[in-house]
Amino acid sequence: MVSFVVNFFASSVFATIALIVDIAIRIVAVIVVPQNRKPQTAMAWLLAIFLIPYIGILLFLLFGSTKLPRRRREKQEEINTFLLETTEGMDRVEKEDGFPSWLEPIVEQNRALGSMPLVGGNTATLYTEYSHSLAAMTAAVGTATRFVHAEFYILSFDATTKPFFDALEAAVARGVTVRVLFDHIASIRSPGYLRTVRQLKRIGAQWHPMLPVQPWRGRWQRPDLRNHRKLLVIDRTVAFTGSQNMIDRSYNKRGNIRRGLQWKDLMVRFEGPIVAGINALFVTDWYSETDELLMRETDRMPEEKILDALDAQVVPSGPGFDLENNLRLFNSLLYSAQHRVIITSPYFVPDDSMLYALTNAAYRGLDVQLFCSAVSDQPVVFHAQRSYYEALLRAGVRIWLYQSPTVLHAKHFTIDDEVAVIGSSNMDMRSFSLNYEISVMLRGRHLVAQLREIEDTYRTQCTELMLDEWLTRPLRSKVLDNTARLTAAVQ
Repeated sequence: MVSFVVNFFASSVFATIALIVDIAIRIVAVIVVPQNRKPQTAMAWLLAIFLIPYIGILLFLLFGSTKLPRRRREKQEEINTFLLETTEGMDRVEKEDGFPSWLEPIVEQNRALGSMPLVGGNTATLYTEYSHSLAAMTAAVGTATRFVHAEFYILSFDATTKPFFDALEAAVARGVTVRVLFDHIASIRSPGYLRTVRQLKRIGAQWHPMLPVQPWRGRWQRPDLRNHRKLLVIDRTVAFTGSQNMIDRSYNKRGNIRRGLQWKDLMVRFEGPIVAGINALFVTDWYSETDELLMRETDRMPEEKILDALDAQVVPSGPGFDLENNLRLFNSLLYSAQHRVIITSPYFVPDDSMLYALTNAAYRGLDVQLFCSAVSDQPVVFHAQRSYYEALLRAGVRIWLYQSPTVLHAKHFTIDDEVAVIGSSNMDMRSFSLNYEISVMLRGRHLVAQLREIEDTYRTQCTELMLDEWLTRPLRSKVLDNTARLTAAVQ
């Protein structure tokens, strides 16, 4: 009897303590979680904490902050100040009669947020074929006389990328400084990571992983903050950027190979003053990982008078910035559009502000179109994306699904016949808040016309999604889509 009473009392005390802790967690969460967060993100975190308090709070402590360690943020501020001081006066381009009046405030916004100027006198060559862009980057490395700066979200030595690595080795052999950056987690998750590292060591390149998760070495931040940029700079004359990683089109994963998945990307080769801006991002990321500031590598080449030259502005974004630079750029362009908006994005999971901006453009009578894939390698993101289709279709947005087994991985965005954005950024909450990205805003009718031709080729490989068809999809698909949408807001 005494034992029963003792056990009952102990159980009651334990239950009371658990209840008090549970209530305390919920009260503290209501106070702490909404601070400096978007309402939809705060609500998603609160929902997780209220439904699964102990697990939810542990996840929040691990993933709830998008801030980088203080030293990394200080380095970003140092670079921003340096860029502002050294590029003063560069943002003067020839604003002839055709320069859109709505574009100038957006240029100023980009300058204020990302520190980069708008520069004229640029040329751009577009590559839509994986092998062609890889061959072009390999050939460019072969011309290097001073330095090669290579930065990729995923870098992998395989049969497809071997010529590129051979070109890096040849550059080192002739005395060129070769610096390589790759995202730590993304690359280590790809097959052949150790082989890639051994190859970099063998050829004598200087290399570092970006945002490494190595707590035993004092390297730690929120583990899903990633550097998603893809760029290559040769000397001070040529730069590449876009959506393509340095890996085989299948990403060498068994599941992709089994399904026959092949990635389709868009890369751009730039010449002109914009090369210095793209290189400045590499210099920033190199400084963040090494404490070495490559001051001499940020010089700008003199401008040349080029027929049909492009105006271009680099817009960096990521957790090192206080504001979501890419999201603000995209929304500003959406609200400025007068006639047409065409978006290509493999992962389209907009926040409320972008969803309103995009549907408002359609309700205003603009021609609004979205290209994305009918298949994906990211199931949760894929289903979250599908949850937005009904709202978009009802607003009048035309949705084109690139047919399997190709994954349309290109990331570009055109406004009217004037302006385009090309880069590494998806239009999803991860790219807005958690990933370092590069976007290049371009003004030039001939470039937009080339992108229109690319969009036309996409249509030949796409099926247009119709609202009536979409509303009849199976119930299980609707449940999966809406459930995934909830998880997408937990940033």
